[in-house]
Amino acid sequence: MRKVILAMQISLDGFVGGPNGEMDWVTMSEEMDDSLLPELMERADTCLIGRSLYLGFLSYWPTAPATNPKLSKSEIKFSSWIEQAHKVVFSTTLDRAEWNNSRLVRGDVAAEVMRLKQQPGRDMIIFGGARIAQEFVRLGLVDEYGLVVNPVILGQGLPLFKDVPARQKLKLAACDAFKAGAVALRYVSAESQ
Repeated sequence: MRKVILAMQISLDGFVGGPNGEMDWVTMSEEMDDSLLPELMERADTCLIGRSLYLGFLSYWPTAPATNPKLSKSEIKFSSWIEQAHKVVFSTTLDRAEWNNSRLVRGDVAAEVMRLKQQPGRDMIIFGGARIAQEFVRLGLVDEYGLVVNPVILGQGLPLFKDVPARQKLKLAACDAFKAGAVALRYVSAESQ
């Protein structure tokens, strides 16, 4: 069965966005790109995404290699991967999903994800944004958490863990520290072991 991997940047105090959704606190480095992106691209062939991040990705990634000379080699590869990956966009307000290999889902999130898990293919990654990530966590749809913990305390913002109805036991699968001060943690659901 395919797994859902939630891959997000998070502050030390559990926020995935500032009070207005700002991401200016996120730690980025070529070392992190080279360590984290290749594994995700190898494991997954589908991107699960909410409307806001979908529109942000659509406005950036298709042209990023041509317009941003500072991209790392891993980011260039990611640009190609995201272009070819299946993109399942969860939105009640979009009229259509225009990007290559994109499909719009307006209905029951849990039913759609359970259907996708049963299909052949590699794992699926949810990058966010905050609201769709919260929904996946609340519904118990996440099989693995790939969280990059940033060396910052925001004090307020958009929390990842909101209205979680029950305890979810996890098992640490990997931990990597980076020179930039961030730590990548990978947790898997203890129930799926």
